[in-house]
Amino acid sequence: MPDSTPRQHAFATRQLHGGTPVPDAHAARRTPVHLTAGFVFDDFDDARDRFAGGPGYSYTRIGNPTTTSVERRIAELEGGLDAVLVSSGQAAIAIALLGLLRSGDEVVASAHIYEGTRCFLEQNLAELGIAVRFVHEPECTGAWSEAITPRTRALFAESIPNPRGRLVDLAAIAAIGHEHGAPLVVDSTFASPYLLRPLEHGADVVVHSASKLLAGHGGVLGGVIVGGAGFDWDDAERFPQLAGADATLGGRSWAELHGPGAYLARLRAHVAPRWGSTPSPLHASLIEQGVETLSLRVERASANALAVATWLAGRAEVESVDYSGLPEHPSHELARHYLPDGQGPVLAFTLLGGEDAARAVIERVRVFTHMTHIGDVRSLVLHPATTTHIHRSAAERAAAGIGDGLLRLSVGIEDVHDLIADLEDAFAAIPASARTLEEAR
Repeated sequence: MPDSTPRQHAFATRQLHGGTPVPDAHAARRTPVHLTAGFVFDDFDDARDRFAGGPGYSYTRIGNPTTTSVERRIAELEGGLDAVLVSSGQAAIAIALLGLLRSGDEVVASAHIYEGTRCFLEQNLAELGIAVRFVHEPECTGAWSEAITPRTRALFAESIPNPRGRLVDLAAIAAIGHEHGAPLVVDSTFASPYLLRPLEHGADVVVHSASKLLAGHGGVLGGVIVGGAGFDWDDAERFPQLAGADATLGGRSWAELHGPGAYLARLRAHVAPRWGSTPSPLHASLIEQGVETLSLRVERASANALAVATWLAGRAEVESVDYSGLPEHPSHELARHYLPDGQGPVLAFTLLGGEDAARAVIERVRVFTHMTHIGDVRSLVLHPATTTHIHRSAAERAAAGIGDGLLRLSVGIEDVHDLIADLEDAFAAIPASARTLEEAR
């Protein structure tokens, strides 16, 4: 007899067909956009059943069929149990951590992360009585162990750190966290599930700014939180909100009712909707449409980024290039292990001429767009020292490797020869005074 076991489809097929379909009365091929605040109840009892957790939708802040569809698709691509779509990438990080942390808790985080996330950890969580301990050498696994205390309830890192790409050993850090009963949360925005699926390496929660590679066209905002099945949430001392008795569950716990899915179940019901991070159904639909071409875009952008990084590494105007795809990058061996299919679209490079050189390049480029974003089909350029990191002191920027001549590129899917020609033309605009200054040094 023929084997009746369903065949496991490849990623490119699953990004089009993955996820459990959401029923549609008209059998539309694409998920309809349900632009509605609420949903009509069949009768009195139906309203009560839906609010009690039964099937169906009541209010878009709680759930929406369009949102459900993209959640299921992304969860499957990441290899997760479930996913929760929220209104932005920053909301995804906030909601993911607020579902784990309580006043008096601590989170241990890599110091090499998106500046908005650093500020959230250092300032906003502090206002809630939650402390952060930063690991300034995150590639050193021992530094993570040293930072953990009895109050640590979560570890946080980026799969491809913003903006210099200093990778961490996800499997080793996840194992350290598990030894201490702390889950690992990974922001995998710069990689996407096409290049890296952190849950496969021991991580417990994955977040994305869906505005970036998942959507891909720079037109929407959204974030997503994906939960895995590998962490035991039934620890009432460390996670009383998940393992302790909950009055809304009739005195039972989320861990008792949902097992490995306890964290995501509570996040969906009690955390995300109460903090009001509701995604637009229209944005959810556009994110899902973007996911359908994810592998094509990321493969092309990664190949372009490697070519641009290689070209930059050979230029006399460039002091250094931060891209893990280059053999000389300190994270290259980790990239060979964790990112064998490409190292993503984002890279940074430092010009010898400092801010004057950076200004000249930014004001001369024509194909690269000067804006703050990444993961667009178009190539983008930004000067972090005067934008994303402008509120940090010169000493802090120096410690983070954000020099005055550093530019961040998010490489798109244009013809790579046009991208290199655009940069070459821009380099010609670097003033002689900047070149002379650096030569003198």
